[in-house]
Amino acid sequence: MTVVLALRCANGLVLASDSQITDPGRGLTYPAQKLHTLGAHAAWGGSGSRAVLYDVEQVFSREPDSILEAKDIGHALQARILPILKHHYANFIAEVPGQETGGTPATYVLAAGYVGDAPFIIDIDPNGLIGHHEETGFQAVGSGAAMAQQAHALVTHFHMSQRDVDYGVVAALRVLDALDASSPSVGGPMDICRITPEGAHHLSEDEVADVRGHVRRWVQLEQKALDGLFD
Repeated sequence: MTVVLALRCANGLVLASDSQITDPGRGLTYPAQKLHTLGAHAAWGGSGSRAVLYDVEQVFSREPDSILEAKDIGHALQARILPILKHHYANFIAEVPGQETGGTPATYVLAAGYVGDAPFIIDIDPNGLIGHHEETGFQAVGSGAAMAQQAHALVTHFHMSQRDVDYGVVAALRVLDALDASSPSVGGPMDICRITPEGAHHLSEDEVADVRGHVRRWVQLEQKALDGLFD
């Protein structure tokens, strides 16, 4: 199971993902990098076919500036992803002798970042359709997306869209850790990118560990408030 999520805050964006890959055809799970840079002010992540995502990564790494400088970033992303999807779909072998579990995973791409002071959260689905999520302020892709949406719904009353981006980083990690605890196919290490108009910063393992300390404090404060609810 994969989950990649994007969250909008008052002054920035957060893009986050788990790092566990599940290969049902071979019965394997292994870690893999799911978030990638997209120039200096954006990042992207994907779920689904690793072959497709590898090709997307090669194209995006060569052309980040032309994507971000395009009049319509959604169309720029779509124009680069569609030929890759069509190529893989056209050359996909549906049935392999001796392989009971076949099929190619549906591939989604989720990108977030800034062009000047304007934020964007855009996804491209397996049909090549474009989704814009700047106004709703949250989107998740991958087989764990529905669970991420539910987990996010449980923290909407904290109004992350009105808070500093550092709160969003903590909220994103809390959602991922909740999925890790509830689903054996979601696993760390967790990858987080903090994005502001000044640039995109991918957190190191030590920085993620510091954020997890804030998550624990958040949970402790909630428990303390609940303990005194009927005082």
